[in-house]
Amino acid sequence: MNLRLYTITFIESLATTAAERGIYFYAASLLGFSDMQNLWLALVFGACYAAGALLSHRCCVRWGERRILLLTVLGQLLVHVAMAIEVTGQTVYVGMALIGLLNGMKWPVMESYVGAGHTPQSALKVVGQYNVSWASAVPLGLAGSGAIIACWPAGLFALPAVVNLVSIILLWPLPAVPVHMADDHPQRPDEPAMFRYSHLLTASRWLMFQSYATLWILAALLPHIMTDLGFAVGLGAALAGLLDAVRCIAFLLLQRWKGWHNRLAPLGVALVALPLGFFMVLLGGSAPLVFAGELIFGLVAGQVYYAALYYALVVKNASVDAGGAHESLIGLGFGVGPLAGMAAQGIAVRVGSSALGMVMGVGPLILLCSAGAIRHGIKIIARDRRSALPEARS
Repeated sequence: MNLRLYTITFIESLATTAAERGIYFYAASLLGFSDMQNLWLALVFGACYAAGALLSHRCCVRWGERRILLLTVLGQLLVHVAMAIEVTGQTVYVGMALIGLLNGMKWPVMESYVGAGHTPQSALKVVGQYNVSWASAVPLGLAGSGAIIACWPAGLFALPAVVNLVSIILLWPLPAVPVHMADDHPQRPDEPAMFRYSHLLTASRWLMFQSYATLWILAALLPHIMTDLGFAVGLGAALAGLLDAVRCIAFLLLQRWKGWHNRLAPLGVALVALPLGFFMVLLGGSAPLVFAGELIFGLVAGQVYYAALYYALVVKNASVDAGGAHESLIGLGFGVGPLAGMAAQGIAVRVGSSALGMVMGVGPLILLCSAGAIRHGIKIIARDRRSALPEARS
């Protein structure tokens, strides 16, 4: 069944990348959207994505996992067909809101099917395979979206509709509900391990939220960044996908190197590297600096995503609720990031410096997320020190 799930994940990620990332190039080049309008579009998508993710568990309890998967993919097919027929500067917001809602509901269910029934050790492998299956499709979809926009704009939505139809056929044989490991299974983590996993989960979620908030600022602004660097829309969309290609490479590496597992140090690296890569892309001003920023950001964004999803599936026993919380944070990042970006642009006008405006607008968000991650890291360190005391060992 895993091969079927990974195939569905890959093609659905390929289809939805057109809407989630290619739409900003479409809006900028064909609808004449400004940076601010693209940020509003990202905000609408993110808010609806978060709402869909939060509703996912409740809907599955009532109607079952497979039925929700089928309904969400069918809904996406219909929205894609409607947008292929006609999309305007107004209707694009409605279409993106619906796609966000349906995607937010869909992915937690997919994650539950993938992670169900696995021990903490085997989950390391399947989470890696799942991550590679969706992440490898993103740069391909983003690069393809640029070429499609240039030669057949309606294809940005028509082709994903065809993919959705294939997904429905592949989803049909899945069991009605995924089979989970028993809560009293001997390989479920004991209390000390669960304490550590829980705090690693929360710390990595803070950083994952930061990564998606800042990623969605980049997604909205990269079309104009690439234009300013002299790249046409087709090549610019492909080069914007460098970040996603590197993130996929990070997933491949983490799947094979288990040294990150159960450790705080990789999250400490991400504390520094995430804002560094973000500001290099946004403020670098030259192709080498922008591409280097994409490289750094992609690697650490992959790291914190992998950690957040792995620890969530272990702690919550691969329930839809685990994926729902995971994806709702991603959706919240989709929304909060553009809000911070809009605030930064407003500040930039007042202070007369886009660089200073971006630091002042996005800096508080980065500091808040960093503080949240550090707080839970300190709790792990404090417990480790107590466990190392002689009376604790006796």
